[in-house]
Amino acid sequence: MNKYLLYSLVFLLFCCTKTVVAQDTLSLENAISTALKNNYDIRLVNNEIQIARNNLNAGNAGMLPGLAGTFSNGGSRQNTVQTPATGPEKKSSGVRSTNLSYGAALDWTIFDGFQMFANYDRLKELQKQGEVNGKLTILNTVSDVVAAYYALVRQQQLVLATDSALKISRLRVTIADNKLKIGRGSRLDVLSAKVDYNTDTTLYLQQKNILNTSRITLNQLMARDLNIVFAVNERLNIENDLKLADLELSMERLNPTLQNALINKKIAALSLKQVKGQRYPTVAVNSGYEFSRSTSPTGFNQKFRANGLTYGLTASLNIFNGFLQRQNERNAKVQLNSTELSLDKTKQDVSALLNATYQNYITNLDLLKVETGNVDLAKQNLDITFEKYRLGSISPLELREAQRNSINAIIRFLDAQYQAKLTEINLKEISGTLNVQ
Repeated sequence: MNKYLLYSLVFLLFCCTKTVVAQDTLSLENAISTALKNNYDIRLVNNEIQIARNNLNAGNAGMLPGLAGTFSNGGSRQNTVQTPATGPEKKSSGVRSTNLSYGAALDWTIFDGFQMFANYDRLKELQKQGEVNGKLTILNTVSDVVAAYYALVRQQQLVLATDSALKISRLRVTIADNKLKIGRGSRLDVLSAKVDYNTDTTLYLQQKNILNTSRITLNQLMARDLNIVFAVNERLNIENDLKLADLELSMERLNPTLQNALINKKIAALSLKQVKGQRYPTVAVNSGYEFSRSTSPTGFNQKFRANGLTYGLTASLNIFNGFLQRQNERNAKVQLNSTELSLDKTKQDVSALLNATYQNYITNLDLLKVETGNVDLAKQNLDITFEKYRLGSISPLELREAQRNSINAIIRFLDAQYQAKLTEINLKEISGTLNVQ
């Protein structure tokens, strides 16, 4: 019976992941979908994307005419004294004058050195940049969710492992008590077993606390009630066949940071085009309709009314502005060069990060193989040691040492498994291939 407890409680967790019946189970897919819907960073960046889409229109680029309506109505009440060249002086009191006008004016810049077209293309790139930033935020969020999810899986398994170790320590206390009662044990063995049991209880409670805080972290990433209690039943299935060459090809096409740097270069080139466009003349047409009416009893015309169309063509050319045009063009060229350098630097930085992460990935896979073997060895050692202790052929100190080696092997195995999974996630995030569905 004791041997059955040992097998079932300590090592069964490595064959399958336990499911907590009293709690809701959360799958990784549901965690990701919930985060994509609720996460505040994603919702904020979606608003920024919407603004960039709203800004992309011909009117914002300066291609469309402007039409303005005007209306004015006023008057005055005055006392006047008129002294004509011939005739007597004329005085008037409370003379009321009025004026009314309304109309519509149209202004349309039809040529500005192609600046409006460069501006429209710039708005397109800004929209793309917003979408790329949105993709980057989504990738980061999904990566954080996946990492937090598997951290919870790891922590849940650690709680099971420490709980199993606690049960073994409790069983050891029982055995020590029974031996003392039949005269085959000592009081010292009982006290030692109880001290180790209390130590394992402390470790178990600490792991439970970390499990609860890990659950809160995942709830926070999903932007839902932090107090929701749930369990995870996913195993850490690690892809061990990722190829560096394939990841590099995907990185060049899909990495949001690289895409952002490329867009910045295009925007700088369009800004230079806009600055150069200021060398050309600006041509605009204008037209309008106006109606006006006024009364002035003491004026030459006591009543006046007019209405009709207006139209015109204007052109302007910047001939000299204190060499500012040349200065602005030089600065725009320098800015373009800076974006080119930034693009090259970004390529190198992202490539270096990918290569370093891939090296960690390979190393972690090797460590995982070693630790998997260590778990099996520690399992066998603890089985044999526990049976010898039960029969009384070894000391409690040897059992404790075998128990400590076993739990340490389990912890190292779970750590190696988790680190291998983290590097896999990081590789997919850098290469832009992380599944966000």
